[in-house]
Amino acid sequence: MAATTEEQIERVRDLVASIPPGRVATYGDIASAAGLSSPRTVGWIMRTDSADLPWHRVLGASGRPAAHLAHRQVTKLEREGVPIRDGRVDLAVARHQF
Repeated sequence: MAATTEEQIERVRDLVASIPPGRVATYGDIASAAGLSSPRTVGWIMRTDSADLPWHRVLGASGRPAAHLAHRQVTKLEREGVPIRDGRVDLAVARHQF
């Protein structure tokens, strides 16, 4: 796998920062908007460099939060008015378009 560049990291950070309250995006949405080949790259960037970002607005393609973050993430999203049913975000309603 090719190394992730500083420009790609900053692009992902900018995209995540641009997701407004009450909206969400998937790792794949962000990868596509950033011109990256894999949502996994976005996941790696989020794991290593997202403490100052609205990380809770980024989800997997299923709309389910990561198990180890689920309670915190769902709580934050509910406060923002994101529709959640059975632990899954309604992507048809809440998905942000870049």
